[in-house]
Amino acid sequence: MKITNPIFWKTTGLLATMLLRNWMGLIDFKAAFYDPGIDPAFQSEKQHFILLFWHEHILCPLFLRRHSDVTMMLSQHGDAEIVEQIARLSGMRCVRGSSFRGGTAAVKQFLKMTSQSIIAITPDGPRGPRRKLAVGPVFLASKLQMPVVLLGVGYDRPWRIRSWDRFAIPRPFSRGRFIISHQFPVPANLNKDGLEFFRQKFETQLTCLTDEAEQWATSGEPLLGESIVCSGPKCSLMYYGYSKPATIR
Repeated sequence: MKITNPIFWKTTGLLATMLLRNWMGLIDFKAAFYDPGIDPAFQSEKQHFILLFWHEHILCPLFLRRHSDVTMMLSQHGDAEIVEQIARLSGMRCVRGSSFRGGTAAVKQFLKMTSQSIIAITPDGPRGPRRKLAVGPVFLASKLQMPVVLLGVGYDRPWRIRSWDRFAIPRPFSRGRFIISHQFPVPANLNKDGLEFFRQKFETQLTCLTDEAEQWATSGEPLLGESIVCSGPKCSLMYYGYSKPATIR
């Protein structure tokens, strides 16, 4: 039975937000940027891009980049209701729609916005398959003429829910790592072949970034180019360089 009572969702959202902040606050988060100027936490009018990350890692941006200039695109599925409540309580905007339901309406909402900032999308949600990028975000990037930025997330031996996406829950006091790519421009008015080309490209690159972040979290080894930045609930090391060749082209 679908619950439609707004008081229930607001109360549940508040409790979930408090739990998220306390739980994720126990994680040792560090980040690496292919371009240090690209970060949803930096309030800048120049930041206009579509941020893609896998559905299983949605807890990370909800926690680390709250109160940023971000609009999350969420499905019209009932399970997304709690995510919407957490996002709004975390200072983000939300637009409902997906490749399956409400996609056209969502695009129209974005087109009506006077200034698109950062649009966050889980490109394999809400039904999966896991880590298979849908063509919808590529179409949106082409239509809105916004570049794409990829976010790979990894945890050290996380717990996994037996869901289609194997949803990741980091263990308390474990390591969490995320890697943000540079901007990928997407041509306007892409045809079917063009959409599929960029869909495959972003799927491959996002998988590589996620694998890198997971390996980094598991090893616990530092990267080159360390710089201390106060971000989120505590001071954390932010990395702006690599000791190995980049996998992104």
